[in-house]
Amino acid sequence: MKRFEGLVFTKMSASGNDFILINNFDGKISPEDGPLLAQKLCRRAVSVGADGLILIEPPLSAKAQFSWRFYNADGSEAEMCGNGGRCAARFAVIEGLAQSPLAFETKAGLIRAEVFDRVVNIQLTTPKDLSLDIPIEIEGKQLSVSYINTGVPHVVLFWEGPLKEAPVKEWGRILRFHPKFTPEGTNVNFVAVLGPQKITLRTYERGVEDETLACGTGATAAALISAAKGLVNPPVKVVTAGGEELIVHFTPHLSEPHTRVYLEGEARVIYRATLSSEALL
Repeated sequence: MKRFEGLVFTKMSASGNDFILINNFDGKISPEDGPLLAQKLCRRAVSVGADGLILIEPPLSAKAQFSWRFYNADGSEAEMCGNGGRCAARFAVIEGLAQSPLAFETKAGLIRAEVFDRVVNIQLTTPKDLSLDIPIEIEGKQLSVSYINTGVPHVVLFWEGPLKEAPVKEWGRILRFHPKFTPEGTNVNFVAVLGPQKITLRTYERGVEDETLACGTGATAAALISAAKGLVNPPVKVVTAGGEELIVHFTPHLSEPHTRVYLEGEARVIYRATLSSEALL
């Protein structure tokens, strides 16, 4: 790890999710290095601290301007991250690696984005595997949850009562590892409907293994499932746990074979710096 001393990185935040972004077009960070580097750098209080590490790399085909590798804080590699995707798009424009509109490659597929200064709008991959009202028992309680994959797997649970009282960490961890969602596990979203085009949510994120201030693919999943159950109409404003708003645009019917889904919100640059060897201890 000491060989990464002096490596330039950018810290970015999108709706409360924070990420470490590195221009890896030179390939200095190998696929073997990624998991451990993420674990080292994402530690809070003793290193940079973040929800994930994003490596921006050369495109794999002529369809894209770049590709990425996305690592959760625990070193696991994720297929997609909505808020991370918005940060990646703006970072690529700032670095001069792409111009808006742009496209980049992820394990979930090709992601298209438009960058308007701090506001970034990305088109996510077509949602799949929608399943409504799945019966599940937790701690002796009978629950009804819904599932959809918006690039990564998400469970949505509608919470009756103040959302601040929802047992996000306790039930989130149980559902994240529930046998119904093995082997890959799932992210878990607790949702309350605020109006015909507005919801709020709290998310337990797989890989972070804790509640986060926001989750872009989770906000998208919550909006889509809320619409599928007839509770909201698009576009849907989603209020995150961090208090910021995301906007999810989509065609009204998930039954359509080519449903288009867009996630819009701010992506902020926090600082640019170089790594100290002590951040890698």
